[in-house]
Amino acid sequence: MKASESAPVVGRGFCFEDLKAGFRFRTHRRTIAEADVAAFVNLTWLTEELFTVADDASRAIKGRAVPGALVYSFAEGLLLPTMQDTGLAFLNATLDVKGPTLVGDTIHVECEVVEHRLASKGDRGLVRFANKVVNQRGETVLEYNPLRLLKRK
Repeated sequence: MKASESAPVVGRGFCFEDLKAGFRFRTHRRTIAEADVAAFVNLTWLTEELFTVADDASRAIKGRAVPGALVYSFAEGLLLPTMQDTGLAFLNATLDVKGPTLVGDTIHVECEVVEHRLASKGDRGLVRFANKVVNQRGETVLEYNPLRLLKRK
């Protein structure tokens, strides 16, 4: 038998049975750099001057603002290890930007399972999370509640 066939794979995400309503966890952190904003703006064409022009003298937000879509994308990236090999689909979510994120902010995601039920096909389950993206000052900057389809064991 090959070693790859007998050795368990590390880094696998949560299966449906690993979770239940009320289960909470948080991710690692990530600092958002100027280069991240530049790359994201160039990739997505979110060329709003708020994100592309450095002069902030007349703006209510002081500092280099980060698009909410980038904050959400980074949150999903931070959450990837929790779904590696077990996530089947992202079905829906509502998203609410609670406050500005600036270049240099460090974010993490705090998650709680708020819905947990079997799908109509019994070989998978539906799990809804309440996710809060939190900065280094403890401020919630974005909230969203993804419904995900996860594998069963």
